[in-house]
Amino acid sequence: MITAATPRLPLHGADGLPPLVRRARPHDAPALYALSLAFIRSGALRPRSIDHYLAHAGEFLLTTGRGRTSALGCLALSDEGDGAAVLYNFCVARGNQGQGLGAALLRAALAEARHRLVREVFTATTSGAAFFRRHGFVPPHPGRAPATWAAALDPARGSEVLSRRL
Repeated sequence: MITAATPRLPLHGADGLPPLVRRARPHDAPALYALSLAFIRSGALRPRSIDHYLAHAGEFLLTTGRGRTSALGCLALSDEGDGAAVLYNFCVARGNQGQGLGAALLRAALAEARHRLVREVFTATTSGAAFFRRHGFVPPHPGRAPATWAAALDPARGSEVLSRRL
């Protein structure tokens, strides 16, 4: 007997509607910067200038609530070569956390990584290890992380490096 799978209910944003995830464009740089500032100030994100968001807008995905234009969350995916990519600058506005926006961003980033034929995705987190572990991330084998990226991590931040094979 063949049965149809039960459709998954959409994740909802603060407005009760499913979130919209899209690739950021250069004109989104001020919104990405503004969204990230609170996390930079708290130490959860590394400091980046608005120029970084402008120059690397194409690496970012952002989420908004349906029918809204303001960025509620963002996540960047950087191709590091040799089948590896890095997720960075992952944040969801404080009043919108716990509503599935981060999960929607992560799913979109992993889908993009698969599309780019990435074999393993890495991230470093100071506080989100449980979230990433729920989504299949584990500590990588020593020496697997992209060398240039790993060398740029600040040991004083106490980041946990995690990876997920695709």
